[in-house]
Amino acid sequence: MKFNTIIIGGGLSGLTAAIQLQLSGESTAVISAGQSALHFSSGTFGILNSGAVLPEGHPYSKIGPKLQDYIARIKPFFAKAGVSLHGNDSRNMLRLTPTGTFQECRYAMEEVELFDAGNPDIGNKVLIVNVQGFFDFNTAFIAQGLEKAGATCRIESVSLPEFGRVRESPSEMRSVNLARILEGGGTLDEFIASVKALIKDEDTVILPEIFGLRDSSPALKVKESLGVRCIFVGTMPPSVPGIRCQMQLRRYYESLGGIFLMGDEAVGVNIADSTVKAVSTKNLGAHWLMADNFILSTGSFFSKGLASSPEGVTEPLFGVDTSYDKNRPEWYRRDFFESQPYMEFGVATDGGFHAIKDGIPLTNLYAAGSILAGRGPLTLGCGAGVAILTAFAVADSITGGKA
Repeated sequence: MKFNTIIIGGGLSGLTAAIQLQLSGESTAVISAGQSALHFSSGTFGILNSGAVLPEGHPYSKIGPKLQDYIARIKPFFAKAGVSLHGNDSRNMLRLTPTGTFQECRYAMEEVELFDAGNPDIGNKVLIVNVQGFFDFNTAFIAQGLEKAGATCRIESVSLPEFGRVRESPSEMRSVNLARILEGGGTLDEFIASVKALIKDEDTVILPEIFGLRDSSPALKVKESLGVRCIFVGTMPPSVPGIRCQMQLRRYYESLGGIFLMGDEAVGVNIADSTVKAVSTKNLGAHWLMADNFILSTGSFFSKGLASSPEGVTEPLFGVDTSYDKNRPEWYRRDFFESQPYMEFGVATDGGFHAIKDGIPLTNLYAAGSILAGRGPLTLGCGAGVAILTAFAVADSITGGKA
């Protein structure tokens, strides 16, 4: 099978590039092993503020003057896929984290509350409500954090008969299963009524992100029905808004004619004269996939886009060059909350995001997203921004900027 471009990796970066290419008239295929970083998303996208000091080799520096144009493209692009985002195109705002503290981000899915960076007003009296027996949402952490900021917090829980089946096993009491139960109809109405009955004189209610697996309508209904300010806060993975985002992007991509090979894995490559000719996959066996261009968007260590050993850091599929500290004790810091150097390790690319192999850029292999070297520590909070903006840059490089 022959395509214009094959994208290896079906997460945020891979799907963004694939959709942009389909919109430009390219024929594409996405090879996706399954779970991606979106399954761990908070429902927000982080982008470095203008004027921020970039680590050496940060992918934003390779995007150059097009950076602001790409940022302005984000909301309209995701709206086409049915993912409604809000936020500020020019500066970061704040989101409430599961520890009751605030973290910078640029955009959020429509039901996720954003706060002004200069005045993160949560309210004076806060009711934090959990589902009884749901351990992936720590109400005590949230209360402690908010009380330090001056709020008065009260913790309650809701129990409905419909939750009984998943409560029997802790492995079943997960955010996604709760979201399926609360997808709509009577159970959602019963949940809303139970929460409303708990409200006394509070001006804010905090709930876990367990609403709206297919679309945001259940979450929006909850916000509209409670009669007070309602804020959703992330749970332990899997992330309901993150999975929803991936599903919506995939549905849109396939509606444009893209081929999504779900549950497959690229296992072999054919490279000649610094050009990738084809890749093979676990499921297709001897049937090689050929393309004019390839995009490597397999993520970092978690999703196995990068592999580490006592000898170093490698990219396991193409064997392209990687950038990392050769002094292994310098890979990490003992303080868990410090910036961890290994988060900056990744695939080496030239100024056009071509992956480099044995010191020579491959003519038609691009890298995008969290597999890139130099993207910076987690404290920068721009992982989603790197994924989206480098995907735009790579797609534009392939098509010459054709929309």
